[in-house]
Amino acid sequence: MLVLAAITYKQVIMILAGLGLIWLGIKKEYEPALLIPIGFGAILVNIPFSSALTQLVDGKIQEGALSTLFHFGITTEMFPLLIFLAVGAMIDFGPLLQKPVMFIFGLTAQIGIFVAMMLALYFGFDLKEAASIGIIGAADGPTSIFVAAKFAPHLLGPISVAAYTYMSLVPIIQPPVMRLLTTEAERRIRPVPRPEHSVSRDVRIMFPIAVTILASMIAPASASLIGFLMLGNLIRECGVLERLSKGAQNELANIVTLLLGISISATMTGEQFLRADTLIVIAMGLVAFIFDTAGGVITAKVMNLFLKEKINPFIGAAGISAFPMASRVVQKMGQEYDRGNHLLMHAVGANVAGQIGSVLAGGLLLSFIGRMAG
Repeated sequence: MLVLAAITYKQVIMILAGLGLIWLGIKKEYEPALLIPIGFGAILVNIPFSSALTQLVDGKIQEGALSTLFHFGITTEMFPLLIFLAVGAMIDFGPLLQKPVMFIFGLTAQIGIFVAMMLALYFGFDLKEAASIGIIGAADGPTSIFVAAKFAPHLLGPISVAAYTYMSLVPIIQPPVMRLLTTEAERRIRPVPRPEHSVSRDVRIMFPIAVTILASMIAPASASLIGFLMLGNLIRECGVLERLSKGAQNELANIVTLLLGISISATMTGEQFLRADTLIVIAMGLVAFIFDTAGGVITAKVMNLFLKEKINPFIGAAGISAFPMASRVVQKMGQEYDRGNHLLMHAVGANVAGQIGSVLAGGLLLSFIGRMAG
């Protein structure tokens, strides 16, 4: 009875929101590995006097399990980095190495970051908060968490929830934008068939090392992000660490994803989450995803003005970091207008380029905004 008497309307709303995230994960299968733990954690932390959160009991500080996990994994940035290690072990950069031009989409499809950042500044957020909101447009949950933990930890809850929710909603967000910006003829463009050349093992090994060195020199603040991602890929490609590669792709990815999701929920109390700025953060995240998609599609259209062999503009939409959802959306959209059109491998090239582009964007924001804001 004491618990029922102490519960607030904000806690009730957040418990319902948690149930909604669980429903999306189970019923719709939208990023279930993340939305289910986040939703369940949101329920836990919004129960009055919950032992999941650190609180004062009889004059003594009682450590909460989720508060401890949050400090251990998010504040120290370890969970996002370990997720990157696992993701790197999953990624095959072969399609990008076979067609390096796809890297252009991995850069231009990050435009939503800067559009959302400018809008956040307009709405009164300071520079670090705006950068943290903008990075939702990286379509890369670990990067979003990494930047927000450094620049705006008080916004970490809505930023991480927005990032992962919109990533799971890519099949709903992207198609209308892709249709709006393309003509019927452009949607039916087929890639010019070319003999596939295999990428040598030496190139696959040198690629993650070279990217780490180059990216770290361009944006030193991204060294740990890009380093963990590329170490995972090197473990995959070197050919002598098969057990570690499989462990990173499976056990490590599964365990850290679970811990990351439930740790994030420590910031989702009603008092912290239900504020006007939270709604703005969530809205700006959607704007970022829309402009990311538009940036990639428009880039392909501009390139087609100069290229003899035209690129289906749908492929540009895969330049966001949401891997592999964006690639699947492009393939499905291409076959919707031409059942014989196979865009998947080209889209995968743009998609993995987006993974690198999102980390670079996050590193650049950390470097430049950190210096400007002191």
